[in-house]
Amino acid sequence: VQLVESGGGLVRPGDSLKLSCVVSGFTFSSYRMSWYRQAPGKERELVASISSVGNSINYPDSVKGRFTISRDNAKNTVYLQMNSLKPEDMAVYYCQVFVKGYEYWGQGTQVTVSS
Repeated sequence: VQLVESGGGLVRPGDSLKLSCVVSGFTFSSYRMSWYRQAPGKERELVASISSVGNSINYPDSVKGRFTISRDNAKNTVYLQMNSLKPEDMAVYYCQVFVKGYEYWGQGTQVTVSS
């Protein structure tokens, strides 16, 4: 199982960014996918989760209305569209999946929000 994130970078407050996570090694269309983030000195937190066919999506209040998770099962890719970014959104963003009882993570992509 491999998960490879991309799309992070340095943006200003209020800007947008779209992250991608390309996966391999399992049947992507059968599993819920999630995005997490971890800021320095803080615990890793869930920011979005999407069911295998995209009909069940969850967000914490901190990103609801600003972040959108989506997936393309034909491309084995899950996305995270982030709008109206705030300094507190700055973190390393990871995609995550549970496959047959095992938890897998990507290497993460850094998102920096600074003026």
